[in-house]
Amino acid sequence: MTYLDRIIDEHRAAAADDVRSTAALTEQAMAAPPVRGFESALRGPGLSVISEVKRRSPSKGDLFAGLDPATLAGQYEAGGSTCLSVLTDADNFGGSPSDLQAARGAVSLPALRKDFTVHEHDVLDARIMGADCVLLIVAALGRSELEHFAGVARTVGIDILFETHDENEIERACAAGVTLLGVNQRDLFTFEVDHERAVRVVAAFPEGVVGVCESGVRGAADAAALAVAGYDAILVGESLVTSGDPQQAVAELIAAGNLAQDL
Repeated sequence: MTYLDRIIDEHRAAAADDVRSTAALTEQAMAAPPVRGFESALRGPGLSVISEVKRRSPSKGDLFAGLDPATLAGQYEAGGSTCLSVLTDADNFGGSPSDLQAARGAVSLPALRKDFTVHEHDVLDARIMGADCVLLIVAALGRSELEHFAGVARTVGIDILFETHDENEIERACAAGVTLLGVNQRDLFTFEVDHERAVRVVAAFPEGVVGVCESGVRGAADAAALAVAGYDAILVGESLVTSGDPQQAVAELIAAGNLAQDL
């Protein structure tokens, strides 16, 4: 069984035991405070950096287990980050909804709930806990699920980042109405990173979408290459939380990306 299979199975088992009222959750989500506009923030000029609050990973173990989400978010904002991404999966990444709330509460940046969405309650929970964007992993969901979860997200006013890995998944995301399109360079079946994947598939992007490269951004050179390839944003976790100076690391990514775009 692959990493993705195991994790999705865990989340689907938990969802099957969730007996909460969908109607009550929807009402709560509709009454949540206004979102900050995740996608609209990424439509600004230059290369945007989505900086991730990430304690650990299934493949590498602890990265920064004792991080303080509020402090890290403040460093990211000071470095010029456009948005946050916060892991809320506890078993595999050591995250929690409280990490998202603490990080978002410390800054003015919009935040993505980074988790494995397998049920409409996951979408509603994201809105209720304060996220401005929810992740839909195309490889983990069927067509009807993608369309349904996207519809729920739009109903409660939360943005959607569709995560893809290849042209076929991009096509499936387009069928669900994608406007914010991510390419994960990490193979979710092996957890290995293909650093050329994002550049290869960008030609399949429909006009007008915001393009986000996820995973595998090691530093300034990668940021520059992705900016030249046409990406609007990069989502960076591991290299930032292990950098020792997240503020400076973010600033260097932005500078490299913007310089490359100007050449």
